[in-house]
Amino acid sequence: MFGNSKQKASSRIDSLIGLETKIVGDMIFSGGLRIDGEVVGDVTAEEGKSSTLVISEKARIRGTVRVGHLVLNGTVEGPIHASQYLELQSKCQVHGDVFYSTLEMHPGAVVGGQLVHSAADGRHAQKSLAAPEERVIESAMQ
Repeated sequence: MFGNSKQKASSRIDSLIGLETKIVGDMIFSGGLRIDGEVVGDVTAEEGKSSTLVISEKARIRGTVRVGHLVLNGTVEGPIHASQYLELQSKCQVHGDVFYSTLEMHPGAVVGGQLVHSAADGRHAQKSLAAPEERVIESAMQ
């Protein structure tokens, strides 16, 4: 369900936010969380604990997502920070920057922002991931 077994975090889901549920406010969770509904606020996994977040096709989050392992098939409007593994499935839409350690991106996934590789300790890569137009201008000036 979550790709290859080397990347697999806990596949157990401890909590579910149902399809007809809307939560307004920031959330902090541990273990496994599946969101089928809507969250307006930040969704953050407790630091130092194994965490898995599954955002289903009809789910929507408006806020920052910070988690170890994320499987995304819905919509996130805000930045994503996946410290271990990020799977962007075919129907997902991201409107914000994506910070990841390991990335799996399926055909059809849409990211409206930068993809920034981060080291396992959360540090971002030193290389600039500027927009393509900016890279062309920089290389022409050198």
